Amino acid sequence: MLYSKTLLHFKIMKKIKTSLLAIAAVGLSVMFPSKTDACTRVVFIGDSAQVITGRTLDWKSNIPTNLYVYPRGIEKSGYVDGQLKWTSKYGSVVAVGYDMGVSEGLNEKGLVVNLLYLPNSVYQLPDGDTRVKLSTALWASFVLDNFATTKEAVEYLKQDLIQIVAPSMPDGSSTTLHMAISDNTGYSAIIEYIDGKLQLNEGYDCDVLTNAPPYEEQVAINSYWESVGGMNMLPGTNRSTDRFARASFYIKAVPKNSSHAMALAGVFGVIDNCSVPVGIEVPGKPEMSSTRWRSCADQRDLVYYFKPTIDPSVMWVDLHDYNLNPGSPIMKLDMMNGQVYGGNVKKDMQKSKGFTPVMELSDLTK
Repeated sequence: MLYSKTLLHFKIMKKIKTSLLAIAAVGLSVMFPSKTDACTRVVFIGDSAQVITGRTLDWKSNIPTNLYVYPRGIEKSGYVDGQLKWTSKYGSVVAVGYDMGVSEGLNEKGLVVNLLYLPNSVYQLPDGDTRVKLSTALWASFVLDNFATTKEAVEYLKQDLIQIVAPSMPDGSSTTLHMAISDNTGYSAIIEYIDGKLQLNEGYDCDVLTNAPPYEEQVAINSYWESVGGMNMLPGTNRSTDRFARASFYIKAVPKNSSHAMALAGVFGVIDNCSVPVGIEVPGKPEMSSTRWRSCADQRDLVYYFKPTIDPSVMWVDLHDYNLNPGSPIMKLDMMNGQVYGGNVKKDMQKSKGFTPVMELSDLTK
């Protein structure tokens, strides 16, 4: 037994040593990451058409978040100039930070959109930009309102007709973001803007997203950890690249034939593994930020689960409980003042006029 353990240790160390050149190529991103705030998103694809997208929302300060259910038929404008307008085709439940911008959501067709922080995103083209503008506050809503599948969304977005505008948040932080989309088949897409140019990746293998560096570099770094093998060693820090490696390994470990309850437990377990404990606030290192809330979107049964870190229980919104026909009221779950909820929150929802999205920096002073 001692010999076997020693031999295994030797093989692991040999594999690590022979990969040193690969580490040198990508290691700067791991050892000296950009200043990033931590979020993690994963997609589980199981048997019986089970698809669940989970994520953490991590930030250096608390982000008060409300939940809204929007019916179809709502007229919206993407920016103050009013050039981009649409009427929602699909109803959805959305999480709205500061009551100003949508962080993520699930629509009635099982499409999920998650926005995660990506520092140094540049949305404007360097030689001038004539595309219609869309605030990050409504970026997720635009996709949820207009598309039923990931491929539908990709077909539109790859035309690159829109310039994303990133107004600052109330705490002064930039809203430079990248987008993850997944539908009820588990097909995903990652949308990023690098130097003003659209970067798009799609496929069933786009099942994990964290923060910096951009997605394709994350995948390259993770290939090293895949060669090591997650049962042998996984990186354990709060860095974005480490969380990407852990999430990639663990989401594939959740049994495909899990029951509905076990699948949900598995996805929550994966995002819990990538969460950052309360109290991890390192000055000058915003990438070490506490998890503020977690969510899981059940794309088969159309139930959105939400769990604030300070809340002892999970709450959920079942879209089947709401009238999503045009003319139906917008419903709001108010959590801005630290209210605590649990279970199905239908009885706690109140009619609302909807939130007012932040469009540009001047909106914060109004």
